[in-house]
Amino acid sequence: MLFDNINWAIFKFPLKRRRPMVSNNYEITVFHFNDSKTNFDDMGYDNDARHWYARDLMQLLEYESYASFRSVINKAISACASLNINITENFIETQRNIDGKDRQDFKLSRFACYLVAMNGDSKKPQVAKAQVYFVAIAETFRNYIEGAENVERVLVRDEVSGREKSLSGVASEHGVEQYQFFQNAGYRGLYNKNLSDLKAYKGFDQLKRSLLDFMGKEELAANLFRLTQTEAKIKKDSIYGQAPLEETAETVGRKVRKAMMEISGNAPEDLPLSEDIKRVKTKLRVTERKLKKIDKK
Repeated sequence: MLFDNINWAIFKFPLKRRRPMVSNNYEITVFHFNDSKTNFDDMGYDNDARHWYARDLMQLLEYESYASFRSVINKAISACASLNINITENFIETQRNIDGKDRQDFKLSRFACYLVAMNGDSKKPQVAKAQVYFVAIAETFRNYIEGAENVERVLVRDEVSGREKSLSGVASEHGVEQYQFFQNAGYRGLYNKNLSDLKAYKGFDQLKRSLLDFMGKEELAANLFRLTQTEAKIKKDSIYGQAPLEETAETVGRKVRKAMMEISGNAPEDLPLSEDIKRVKTKLRVTERKLKKIDKK
């Protein structure tokens, strides 16, 4: 096993922060389990609840500007909200004096740092190391490759739910009376199959559940784009009536399908199903509790 030789003394966390963060040129690899070297835990503060500053984490993950890093924080906050986990316990806005200037910052819990890392750019070497590090601490190393994608799945799935509600409202305003047929037309365009046939093709037998809850990130993103563009076209072209709106939903779905086939070569119906999004959310909540428990030791 990869972690057989790890020095697990890292879990005996210090009660006080041992060294300050240094200048903007600070470069050090801290996402490791070697207790003899400076690691991520040495960067934490213990006044109030244990926390790390977002601007420090930004440097550790090799982001060049706080503006770009703030978008990662925003995604992490959205993920936290999707899990119904208290945001204000994990992301605390604060002002901090850095180099003589007051700057906006966040105090991040360990779980917040985890969410930020999972939403970071994994092409950055330090982000990739941080993702492995945090998931290993959460005792889910066997699933570390799936970790970042599952956090993104939670975010995209919630976006899809919001967009479905929005499209349903617009469709109703424009004359859709039988929404199930309108909805099916969109699926038929994207998948070249009616929804019932699609479920059978994918071997989906969760009769009371939405197929969307079992789609991977790529497939969810395709459906999000389909829903968004269907609503946009209905509004732009002022389309009214059940039949014209069904035709629009199917046409947009076909165009999204064509784009997927041209770009990735993947037919959406052939994309594999993923773990139940409810179980993913449960695992992430468990991770939050585990990481919180670590800092109470």
